[in-house]
Amino acid sequence: MQSATDIISQLHRPPGTLPAREQKVADYVAGHLEEVTSIALSELASNIGVSEPTVIRFCRSLGCEGFRDFKLKLAQNLAVSMQYLAPEPIDDHITDPDVLGSHVIGTIIDSLRLLRDQLSDADIDAAADILVNARQIAFFGVGGGSSTVSFDAANRFFRLGIPAQSQNDGYLQRMLASTLGDEDVIVAISTSGRPAELIHSAAIARQYGAKVISLTKPDSPLAAESDIVIGLIMPESPDIYKPTATRHVFLATIDVLATAVARRNPTRSKEKLRRIRSSLLTLLPTGGRLPIGD
Repeated sequence: MQSATDIISQLHRPPGTLPAREQKVADYVAGHLEEVTSIALSELASNIGVSEPTVIRFCRSLGCEGFRDFKLKLAQNLAVSMQYLAPEPIDDHITDPDVLGSHVIGTIIDSLRLLRDQLSDADIDAAADILVNARQIAFFGVGGGSSTVSFDAANRFFRLGIPAQSQNDGYLQRMLASTLGDEDVIVAISTSGRPAELIHSAAIARQYGAKVISLTKPDSPLAAESDIVIGLIMPESPDIYKPTATRHVFLATIDVLATAVARRNPTRSKEKLRRIRSSLLTLLPTGGRLPIGD
């Protein structure tokens, strides 16, 4: 797998790193990023006042095979970088706690309202019917957001008497998936539904009879490898400084699933929760309705 090349950062190398004429190319490109992705080699060299071989040497200095490869990598880099280079107009100097708090919490509330409108009762019921009878559940996520959600999900479900674990390493996901059978369930979590690790692991598990439930974007590659899809389409806020609210949507969905599963087997759920509470008496002796595990 090729590593991603951050062309934009390469343009801002320390002074003296590039020969003078190549530095002239770097300075021009840095000031005309979008224009350069569609310009001809001869035109770019003419605009800068250097020879075409100089431009090609500059491209190779940045680790590209040539000018065409450079333009392709620059375009790919720009596709994910423009929101940070030229973000949508927002007030990025909010410091008043009341205003900042309302701004962040408001976005979370809006996302949860959108979730409430999107959640399908039929999909939740179908997923809960499978989860309540699972021999074990493996929650899979990759990256920062879905990884933390998968850990929290495993924490919710083991309390209900169902062996549950979270796995975020792509190699271990595949290895674990290959050991599962027709009484086991994978819950794969992904905003985009495109991580290869999740898609491959889902396919491996299904060939051995395990069920795959995904919390992801409908019509995504991960959705296509799932038995049940809980479809979530969450637009991201243009505020690049604010953490994504999507993880709150995933966490809320997991809570809905956990509650549905617990109520399908109340006797087992209550007994396991009682045991957990009893095991914590010496650590949390205070009575009353406290969160299990603090």
